[in-house]
Amino acid sequence: MSAYAIGHLRAVTMGPGIVAYLKGIDATLAPFGGRFIIHGGSPEVKEGQWAGDLIIIEFPGLEQVRDWYQSPAYQDILSFRSDNSEGAIFLIDGTSADHRATDVLG
Repeated sequence: MSAYAIGHLRAVTMGPGIVAYLKGIDATLAPFGGRFIIHGGSPEVKEGQWAGDLIIIEFPGLEQVRDWYQSPAYQDILSFRSDNSEGAIFLIDGTSADHRATDVLG
């Protein structure tokens, strides 16, 4: 089952740090099977309010996404993003292809 690294960045200061992060992240994803699903863009907001950028990176499973986040290669560039942005980052399991909404009921 796929798992995801999700970032909701509410404020990003573009500059050398973010550029270095963007130039380095793709190489950190490849060994763990990660790929961008969503990387910013302008959402069409239908309900509520939205501010910031959404980033979703898909991995084959939760073990791979955890290993990627903790990898020396990613840790080496992490501060370029964290020092130049504000937001939330989390890792989460996806659902199976046959998941139905009522599955969460029990």
